[in-house]
Amino acid sequence: MTAPVEDLPASRTEPDGSAVVRVLSYNVRSMRDDREALARVVRACAPDVLCLQEAPRFFRWRKRAAWLGRRTGLVTVAGGATTAGPMIMTTLRAHVVRTEEILLPRTPGLHQRGLATAVLRFGAARLHVVSCHLSLDATERRRQGRLVLENVAASGEPHAVVAGDLNDTPQGHTFGHLAAELQDAWATRPWGGEHTSAPRAPRQRIDAVLATQGVEILACGVPTPLPGITPADLVAATDHLPVLAALRIPPTK
Repeated sequence: MTAPVEDLPASRTEPDGSAVVRVLSYNVRSMRDDREALARVVRACAPDVLCLQEAPRFFRWRKRAAWLGRRTGLVTVAGGATTAGPMIMTTLRAHVVRTEEILLPRTPGLHQRGLATAVLRFGAARLHVVSCHLSLDATERRRQGRLVLENVAASGEPHAVVAGDLNDTPQGHTFGHLAAELQDAWATRPWGGEHTSAPRAPRQRIDAVLATQGVEILACGVPTPLPGITPADLVAATDHLPVLAALRIPPTK
């Protein structure tokens, strides 16, 4: 499905106090690939909130994140090495209410995983954001999926979005469990492409944006085409395709 990013609802505040917010989920493979191509893709998507997976987390990781921020007009809010990879970046439109960086229980022999979380305010609308990258191991992934839902419930916020690399398809147990409790944004209001892995010949959807029931999904999918971006840029930037969602967040009472 061809869906120019210009057709996605623009970021704005509505007269009733609700906010249209653009959320981008993107696994950037530690920025080991073509960083300039990566920055071009992010700029073309024009997100208010960028949820990264495999953000820089080793030597001079803050410097690398700052480089991406300068190239895209975003600032780092939470995560990176402190969460074993997930990170949240935002535009200055977002007011940061609070953040939390969580390391999940680790199975010996498997990679450490974590959650980057933030409560953001857009005018009168508040949104709890979770960036996650779940395990390749099915058993550990199930536990992590439950912990993600527990985090959303414990936030005390009426509206939340979970964005990340689930390492699972919609037919899988963990993806299905999350989608049973939250709205799978692409399934709710599909727009653009579906599959996110791998960029050269995408065959599966393992990256997703999910939201609580009070959030209105306006559109969600892999944006194609992007202004000024070639297919070669998407292949060069990283080993996943980005997922972009437009969400309407009601004012928080």
